Order: sequence, then C-alpha cells, then structure tokens
Amino acid sequence: MHDVAIIGLGPTGVTLATLLAQQGLRVLAIDREAGIYPLPRAVHFDGECMRVFQSIGVADALKSQVRPSPGMKFIDSDGRLLIDWSRDLEIGPMGWYASYRCHQPWLEQTLRQKLAEHAGADIRVKHEMLDCTVASDGVDLRIKDLSTGKALQEKARYVVGCDGARSITRGLIEARMDDLQQHEQWIVVDVVLNHERPDLGDYSIQYCDPSRPGTYVRGVGMRRRWELMLVPGDDPAIITQPESIWKLLSRWVTPQEATLERPALYTFRAVVARGWRKGRLLLAGDAAHLTPPFMGQGMCAGIRDASNLAWKLAAVIRGEAGEDLLNTYESEREPHVREFISTAVRLGHIIQTTDPDVVRRRDKEFAQPELFSTPQPSLGPGAHVGGSLGGRMIPQAVRADGSRTDDDTGYAYSLFVSPVALGAAKALIKDRVPIVAVTEPSLTNWMEASGIVAALVRPDRYVAGVAATDRELEQLLQARGADSPICA
Repeated sequence: MHDVAIIGLGPTGVTLATLLAQQGLRVLAIDREAGIYPLPRAVHFDGECMRVFQSIGVADALKSQVRPSPGMKFIDSDGRLLIDWSRDLEIGPMGWYASYRCHQPWLEQTLRQKLAEHAGADIRVKHEMLDCTVASDGVDLRIKDLSTGKALQEKARYVVGCDGARSITRGLIEARMDDLQQHEQWIVVDVVLNHERPDLGDYSIQYCDPSRPGTYVRGVGMRRRWELMLVPGDDPAIITQPESIWKLLSRWVTPQEATLERPALYTFRAVVARGWRKGRLLLAGDAAHLTPPFMGQGMCAGIRDASNLAWKLAAVIRGEAGEDLLNTYESEREPHVREFISTAVRLGHIIQTTDPDVVRRRDKEFAQPELFSTPQPSLGPGAHVGGSLGGRMIPQAVRADGSRTDDDTGYAYSLFVSPVALGAAKALIKDRVPIVAVTEPSLTNWMEASGIVAALVRPDRYVAGVAATDRELEQLLQARGADSPICA
C-alpha cells in the first residue's frame, strides 16, 4: 500500500510528492498527461517558493533558469504612475530574491527529475484517477491507464488532489466553493523576441487603461507576455487569430520582431474551497483555490500548500501525531491564501476599471502614487504558538561562503537558539531535534528585536513557538513532547 497518492503532477503535486518521498514515504504520483505541457503558463514565483525548492534540493539548478524581478508598476492611460510595487534586487529575508521570473516547463522538468531520484516515488504518467472509495485503513483508487485503456486498482493511506481547477478530487470531497466575484475574460499572449528589446523594460506593467486593460511581463530569456482584457465587441473566436493578436500587440511589438508562441483565453477567477479535507482525501493548489494573476501568486500558493501539508502527513503516517494535525492544514493555509486572493481582486478592480466615473475616482485616489508592498500574513490558527511570531517564517541567513541556514537541518523540525541559551537547549532537547546555534547577524538581530532566545521551527520553516527565557524554552519543549508537533 502507498502512503500517499498524489493526483496531478503540476508544480504543486510534484513538489508535494518530492517532500513526502524525501521523508521516506511511499508515494504514488499520477498525471493524466504523457509529458510536461511544453508552453508557458506560470511565469513567476517568489522567494518563499525558492526556499521550498531549496528544501528539496533544486534551488541551485533553478538559478540558471530564472531571473530576479524588479517588480511591477501600475500606470494609467496617460502613462502616469498609480502604484509602484518594486522589489529589492538584493537577497532578502527568505535567503533568496523576493521575486523570480520563470518558464514553467523548465521548472516542472527540474522538479520531476528530482522526484524520480527517490526510490519511494512511483510515477505514472498518462494515468488518471476515475474514482476512489475511502475505507477504514486507507483509500481504494480506481485508476485508468490511458495508454492501454486498462483499469487498475491501487491503495493509499491518503489521497491529495493536486488536479487543478476542474479537480475530480474536489468533487469527491464535495467541497463548496466560495466565489469572490472575479470573472473577467482575458487573452494571454506569449511571444519569443527575435532580438533584444531593452526598451520594453524589466518591470511588469499593469496598464490601467479603461479602453483596454492589459499587462506586460518580461519573461526569461527572450520570452515576453502580454495579457489583454476582452472588452465589449470582442469576439473570442476572432481575437485569438494571429492577425487579431498582432493588431492588439502593435503598440509594443510586430510580427517581424517576435514569434507567437501561445495565445490562450482565460476567465480570471477568485475562488476558495471550503473543506480542503474529508477524512483521507485532501486538496492542494488550484484544486483548493484560484486567484487572478495580478500578484503572480497562483503557483506560489500551491507550493506553500505542499510545504505545509507534507510534514503533517508524514507525522500522522509515522504515528508521531494524531489525525487532528491534518485539520490544521486548512485552518492555517485558508486565511493566508484568502488574503493574497483578496488583494489580487482589489488590484484587479484597479486595473480592470472601464467605467469613466470610476476611472476618475481611481485616478484621484492615486494622485500621489502608492508604494505597494507584498502582504505578509501569518498562518491561521493551527500547529503553532508564540504570539506574533508563531505562524510566521523565520528569516534565513546566507553566510559568506554562500551556504544558507536552512541547509543545516533540511525539511525537519529545528531549534534555533542564541548563544546564551545553547547550554539549556542541549540539556533539554537530548538530540531529538537539530539545534542551530544563531551566530549570523541577521538572525541575531531578529532574535534580539523579538526579545527571544530560542525559536522552535517547523519543517516548512514557520515558527512553531518561541522562548524568551530558559524556563520558557523548557515549557515549549514539554508542550511539544518528544516528537509530536505543537497543536494549538
């Protein structure tokens, strides 16, 4: 019997499968497609995602594939700046740049190669789950081999649906969808430039133009993307034709300057499932939530889901925690992802406004450009304590030799302690959890500013609890027990 069956091997599914396999679990990973979709889709991930990729050992391989992003600017129809969302092009608190441009097929190829290195991973492409039945000891899956048409039976302790917006797993869970009312239709056009066009710029641009709202994104290499909202009078069947596309792009690029790689129509949606778990069935990624693309957080949210869920599944399967720990997956992640989606919807209203009166009010509101910063929500209630620090990520320090503090422990619990508490920590912990002695200035400053001497950090690098004294450290470790995670 497999420990976990993963349905869908997009970025969320393959990341979750790898995190589980590297913890020694037996993973069945299936995808209905024969190979990786070869054309652009997601074009951005953030520093937290790169930190997760670091934890599965692919960050160094990805560095040559990605490009740090300087951020995004929102401008009106006259080119006046409304919102400045610039990113620092220096290594940030995640130990990586804040924002990266990527090419999803390259990313997925790297992730799948890493998954294939794990003996416990049973990868089956061109297979789909038809249905499943939950039993007392696991889940019976009926799977179809699309190459042969043969029906197969498999069994797993848990099933996680990473099977996208049209998730069959979500239907089995019968999760209700909370619709945040975002249903605009856009055409997304990817091109490959024939030669450099530095005048197009490195910043992503949101064109808050009521005549045709749009977006420009600088991709990796020679790839560029334009996203343009459909307006009254547009015929979806015509607007996707090359002649129509080049007419739309004519203010930026011509057919002589670029090759059309992919046009696609999308209805941008904002929805969150209510009920990410039903017994042994769970949801992750687009199966659990969908966001408009205005923050570039769609794939990021799924990667966060994977990192949050993997250690919890492992703890439950290994008997280190009760099944209630799995309930903290939704309670922690749902408020977090909802804040990002709500912010994307708010930005979408700014971009997509076409009513002249609303446009005038908007432009008046942003008469002085707003400096926008990325939301930093904490997790919802769950497997953490510790006041304002619990449920937030510990910073990652980068040493002079290029090594990073997450590499000291990998995807596992760890105890970060200041020198003054090191002796007490060693006496209390008794090798149950790796100890990281804090000497790097950035972590030292974080601890001092927070008034703590120790932080218990979960495998996903979120703080489980903190201590300001040796006595509080003892209480924290007693609350955790020998191996069980904190559940508050």
